[in-house]
Amino acid sequence: MKQEDIILVEEPQLTLSDGFYLPQVFIGLGTTMKHMWKTIRPSGDIVVQYPEERREDRPVDEGGMLRPTYRGVHRLNKDMEGRPNCVACFMCSTACPAKCIHIEAGESPWPDREKYPVKFDIDELRCIYCGMCEEACPCDAIELTSIYKLVGTSRQEMILDKEKLLEIYDQTIDHEPM
Repeated sequence: MKQEDIILVEEPQLTLSDGFYLPQVFIGLGTTMKHMWKTIRPSGDIVVQYPEERREDRPVDEGGMLRPTYRGVHRLNKDMEGRPNCVACFMCSTACPAKCIHIEAGESPWPDREKYPVKFDIDELRCIYCGMCEEACPCDAIELTSIYKLVGTSRQEMILDKEKLLEIYDQTIDHEPM
């Protein structure tokens, strides 16, 4: 190693106020007090009593759907003949980081594909709505809609099976075409 490649770095010396850390403590307390004051005396409404009240700054249409880039409840798309587009390739369940998609494949009764999903379930409580399933699907069978009104009283109600996913397709096809 050459002598000119060596760089000597000297340790910076702290001043008396830096050594006590008091200025940084008071700056942090000031920030805390500022946020506390905003919470005690809010300048505008922070809390919305959903579902009685709705936020006005969200672009919502009369069907209760957010526009244009919101990722909400899933739907299973249909082809022109009314059959599910899914060919049970398991790409969506493989790509899902939350592992909330469960598919059981069966032999297809139609001559144009080998497999179809006998069972297709999505656990909406586990889902993180990342859109990875939508990106991984080679036949555009699964999509995230802009529906955000999904309420259930039990965990079982929040697991959407194939029939519910196809119903969501029927509800949203007019608002959100494929």
